Amino acid sequence: MVSAGDRTKRPAHSSVWLEGGGRTPRTRKADQPSGLDRERITAAAVRLLDAEGLAKFSMRRLAAELNVTAMSVYWYVDTKDDLLELAIDAVFGELTLPDPDPDPDPAPASDPDRERDPGPEAAVDWRVQLRELATGYRALLVRHPWVSPLIGRFLNIGPHAMAFALCVQRVIGNTGLPAHGQTGAMSAVFQFVYGFGTIEGHFIQRCTSAGLSQDEYYREAMSAVLAQPGYERDFRRATELMAARGGDTVQEMRERDFDFALELLIAGIEAMKRRDGTAD
Repeated sequence: MVSAGDRTKRPAHSSVWLEGGGRTPRTRKADQPSGLDRERITAAAVRLLDAEGLAKFSMRRLAAELNVTAMSVYWYVDTKDDLLELAIDAVFGELTLPDPDPDPDPAPASDPDRERDPGPEAAVDWRVQLRELATGYRALLVRHPWVSPLIGRFLNIGPHAMAFALCVQRVIGNTGLPAHGQTGAMSAVFQFVYGFGTIEGHFIQRCTSAGLSQDEYYREAMSAVLAQPGYERDFRRATELMAARGGDTVQEMRERDFDFALELLIAGIEAMKRRDGTAD
């Protein structure tokens, strides 16, 4: 366990995953509370962050939630930043990742000479898998709004975050785009999803804080804006576009926007493949 002074001297780029702290649990001393371990602490941190948000999160508050002292928590994690890194990786573990390289009909060991029939299901459709990854990532950001402001703060090289990143790389690799364009495609899709999910999650938080449903908050906000002479003209075009978009609820309108934007990006990838002569 490092001292408080050491915690303040650690370089900004250090990571719990680079120092062994994310993988090697400590041995409990006799005077440490029984039943406490890094996994339990991380799970409690995630619950607390979900319930109260990042601004209110503290090691002291977490210790109270666990009914232990703050020093007991520090026996298992050296710093608050270490714990936040562990929490981020834990929620990335909630994602269901597709297999970009499936092997649907392996030859059984008892019949090694039998030829494997890949069947029509063997073909990997990168479009389906990209939609699955994008949808899952969006849901994660909405479910855990505290994650989005932290993603750029840490290296995010824990096992679950890395599994997600490597899956994204393999799916984008299956698009047929040349190597020099694949990072740009990943940025286009997943920075879009990051922005969309972040705004959606924060909007839902705002509605909850106001004690209103999303539809109630939207109606009250738009009514207040349109009642102001200085805004009515500027928002007229926006209301026309929203009416054209369709959907009876905020959630329905949001789903239409997300689906259309994602299909636009997928169409863009296909268009770039055709431009570079790499189309299927």
